[in-house]
Amino acid sequence: MRNLHKLLVSAFVVLTACTEDIVIDVQEGEPMIGVEASFTDEWKQHEAILSYTASFYNKDEIKMVSGATVYVTDGMDTVYYHEDMEQLGHYFTDSVAGKKNTVYRLCVEIPELDGTKQCLFAESLMPDNVESIDSLVVKPFNGENDSMPTVFFMDTIEWVYPYFQSLPDPSIIYMPLLSINDSLVSNTLTQRMIIPVGGYAGYYINGVEMQEANKEIPIGYFRKSDLKEGDSIRANMYSITTDYLYYVYSLMASLGSNPMMGAPANVSTNIQPEGEGVGWFFTASSISTETVFRK
Repeated sequence: MRNLHKLLVSAFVVLTACTEDIVIDVQEGEPMIGVEASFTDEWKQHEAILSYTASFYNKDEIKMVSGATVYVTDGMDTVYYHEDMEQLGHYFTDSVAGKKNTVYRLCVEIPELDGTKQCLFAESLMPDNVESIDSLVVKPFNGENDSMPTVFFMDTIEWVYPYFQSLPDPSIIYMPLLSINDSLVSNTLTQRMIIPVGGYAGYYINGVEMQEANKEIPIGYFRKSDLKEGDSIRANMYSITTDYLYYVYSLMASLGSNPMMGAPANVSTNIQPEGEGVGWFFTASSISTETVFRK
């Protein structure tokens, strides 16, 4: 036993002595333009964010792209994004709404020191959407995998279920955003649920047929401790493209900047020309509804 104790102590000393940082040589290319831009059928100010990419180990503040000309066009009408001088690199349109089933082209023109312009572009078809959500219900989980949420969350959460007639197109994909008392709870892409309708295209979502088969589809949840009687719950359901779905998935798969712990990967992009820009320009159509939480 004494020899075993000495062996364990020696092993602990050896392991704790290895504290030297491991730095992997990552090949770096020329900085590119990062683009995060959206255009929907909501009447609002739409946003585009432009920044420069940084080296893998960079810890400095992100450098934003200022002074660019940014606009979106459907070939007939053109809408310009104007830079917010208090948030350089953030560009907003005036209040305007896009149209479903329309192809929009984003154009970004960045002036160079030699008087030329770097021009980036991307195209996106704004998908169709249902006309309305009939109702929104907050209740305990009900589905074929009922045991998993019940055990894992120990009955501490309430799930959100929308009721609506889905479109017959199986390629329809929804990206819900939930709010409680006008405060958004899924404010980053990696916090959002993505709901492919798939085989339930044409069904009345969460209706009697799906309930009897234990196939109800929630679009998010709230902790019970965060809910109180009379809270206003709002759901915005965005219809997004399949390509944008893959972009969100690739972001989720590449979380983390530590090459030993994260999963660095080349995130997909629709920004062109290839090698000059990264990120995504997406269009989406949206429907929304509200309910009041009752215990």
